[in-house]
Amino acid sequence: MPVLTRDEAQTRAQLIDVHRYTVRLDLTQAADPGADTFGSRTVIRFSARADGATFVELKPAELRSVTLDGQPLDVAGLADNRLALDGLTAGEHELRVDATMRYSRTGEGMHRFTDPTDGETYTYTQLFMEDVQRVFAAFDQPDLKAVFDLSVTAPEGWTVLSNGVTEHLGDGQWQAAATPLISTYLVAVAAGPWHSVRTEHRGLPFGIHCRRSLAPFMDADADEILDVTRACYDRYHEKFEEPYPFDSYDQAFVPEFNAGAMENPGLVTFRDEFIYRSAVTDTERQTRAMVISHEMAHMWFGDLVTLRWWDDIWLNESFAEYMGFQTTAEATRFKDPWTDFGVARKSWGYDADQRPSTHPVAPDPDAVPDTASAMLNFDGISYAKGASALRQLVAWLGEKDFLAGINTHIARHKFANATLADFIESLAHATDRDVHAWAADWLRTTGVDTLTSRVAHEGRGWTLDVERTGSRPHRIAVGVYDHDLADAGTLVLRERFETDLPAPTAAAESRDGGRPALIVPNDQDLTYAKVRLDETSLETALRGLSGVPDALTRAVLWNSLRDMVRDGELDGGDYLRTALAHLPEETDLALVQGVLTFATAHIADRFTTPEERPAALATLGALCRDLIRRTEDGSDPGLRLTAVRGAIDVATQAEPLQAWLTEGTVPGGPALDPELRWRTLARLAVLGATDEAAIAAELDRDPSATGQEGAARCRAALPDPAAKAAAWEAMFASDGLSNYLFTATAQGFWQPEQADLTREYVPRFYRDAVAVADRRGPAMAEAAGRHAFPTPYVDAETLRLGEECLRDAAPTPALRRKLVDQLDDLARALKVREGSGS
Repeated sequence: MPVLTRDEAQTRAQLIDVHRYTVRLDLTQAADPGADTFGSRTVIRFSARADGATFVELKPAELRSVTLDGQPLDVAGLADNRLALDGLTAGEHELRVDATMRYSRTGEGMHRFTDPTDGETYTYTQLFMEDVQRVFAAFDQPDLKAVFDLSVTAPEGWTVLSNGVTEHLGDGQWQAAATPLISTYLVAVAAGPWHSVRTEHRGLPFGIHCRRSLAPFMDADADEILDVTRACYDRYHEKFEEPYPFDSYDQAFVPEFNAGAMENPGLVTFRDEFIYRSAVTDTERQTRAMVISHEMAHMWFGDLVTLRWWDDIWLNESFAEYMGFQTTAEATRFKDPWTDFGVARKSWGYDADQRPSTHPVAPDPDAVPDTASAMLNFDGISYAKGASALRQLVAWLGEKDFLAGINTHIARHKFANATLADFIESLAHATDRDVHAWAADWLRTTGVDTLTSRVAHEGRGWTLDVERTGSRPHRIAVGVYDHDLADAGTLVLRERFETDLPAPTAAAESRDGGRPALIVPNDQDLTYAKVRLDETSLETALRGLSGVPDALTRAVLWNSLRDMVRDGELDGGDYLRTALAHLPEETDLALVQGVLTFATAHIADRFTTPEERPAALATLGALCRDLIRRTEDGSDPGLRLTAVRGAIDVATQAEPLQAWLTEGTVPGGPALDPELRWRTLARLAVLGATDEAAIAAELDRDPSATGQEGAARCRAALPDPAAKAAAWEAMFASDGLSNYLFTATAQGFWQPEQADLTREYVPRFYRDAVAVADRRGPAMAEAAGRHAFPTPYVDAETLRLGEECLRDAAPTPALRRKLVDQLDDLARALKVREGSGS
């Protein structure tokens, strides 16, 4: 189907203004598994500024009737997803569309899910980018804002949620309060037998909602979720002069959601994995708080003020990412989320920015010519790099001027649309600094700068020269550390000073006190750049990293080591030995989780040759066992849980895992909850130490949606040709798997331990992924490219086949982007293995 181009959107916006949508959805048959469609009736009131022609978008199962100003239009005029509206005259118009639309199983449009635990059915919308047309007819572009008047007919016993307060009128009829002016992609409906907890805050209705089968788990966390929500709401009202602009604030935790959350005004939807059925760490709770904060920031930046075209998606996501972490730190009990950002989110940005698919935070409009290309920019650059750039801007500009500029921007463009130029102009209004030049340097460029320390010393004097490879200006803090005379394993901060790069003078300032043991450029992680330590500081970091007193500084150092491994400048084994030495002393759980993830998923599984991999797994196993021993007193359950998870994932012997599973507990705890049981069984499947009967028994024990995914993952992981064939058939030969079941199956399929067994599927992947992306659309293309890619095969032939696919097979844009990224990561892994990183 054709995608909307920027030129088409501009032409349409010049011709028409859209005033109001009246949408009637009929979901009465939603609980019937044989009913694949729902009714959708739409009345659009709009005006034309001049005589002309345009089109409206919809993707119906059946288009029953269309009238324009009372005159019927030929339904056969629907071409793909466009219905032409020819012969418009200047003035007011009314378009009526009656259609049936198809339910989705891919998380796009109107997604329908039946809970295997209790048989209850739920529906919700995800209309981002261009999926509103899967639910109702619309002029589907962000700068044609309108009022939405929505009503839904649903089965008795269901609750309907929407952007505005909903009222049950009886007989399954629900009416939502009309919205203020919002964009089409922000309309939201969630209908089903929800379990709800409702309250009020500052006179505004608040609610949280989940599936009934998750009710006890949400109730257990309701106070925390609502406390975070209230705290962020209050903090944003201290930051923003414009009050919250909608009539309620509901948060629905919905099944099989593709993203982390979606900022629909008044009805934020979250993936319901944020309702925890099993034990989680405090870092994971912090992540949930950050996502709540992130989505609430969007109410102002994204919903009240919305991008004009998708080239400015960073205006939504970078801002919300920055505000999400900052406001979590300021307003909730989670005081150090920037450490997690530094070790987890920021590396996402660094990695994306070094691939061929990199793009500026704010790309040139011509680089985003249509919605298909825009969808590709929801990545580590628009989120993590953009948030890093804003954090650097605040360090350079000062928070007071930054917030003054934000409030000017909101006041100027509320209930309307804005561009990068508008944003920069608002910031310029609040400061004397040259923010236009800053934007050109930071937002219009690509790649990662590298900051390298050069230290000279003589007697007690020393100088630091930070060489910058790249073009951006940086405001950084430099941390200077000495060994503690009373404890050789501890480092103490001598001083922390700020400096600008490039330096204002050519000569480095001489400093007193003798040569420091450790000098950390970008201490406190205020800028976005790779860091290379001087030789002495690198040796100190490798030997004494756990002795650095500040977690955010340790995050900078771990990231520096990570980058060196990826660039072939530090052996992966040295990284693993550093982790073995220092993680047992680490007090910040985000760092433990981030380092273990990189060590396992990148070093052991990709950068290490098959011959060297057993030794890498042995090191990681020893590390996890050490962490388990150190937490036997119960003082740090989060660290113990992280260590147990890690021990399961790197286990090479089945017997200890089988004992845990049989006994239902790790000796000394924790008890194996559903997440740990499925994780253990999946590893046993990889090791060939379980079978279909055991998987079926576990599914009987846990028949939930998560259990269904666990079983799919385990079955695909069995080292059996028939199991592999069945998994492949389910993923690629039929379209019966939902987005989550496809992902679970793909996660189980490829295993480094089974390379000989699945090698024949490597060439099949490229052919079959292209086909499934063509059939099932962008969300499934993303899932196939991310999760079904043959990651264990770090070899020239897999790379050649991938390059051939890109050249000859015409993959869809979404799949092409994932393949480009995967193949670049594969090429990097090959170079690291060869000892010649890039």
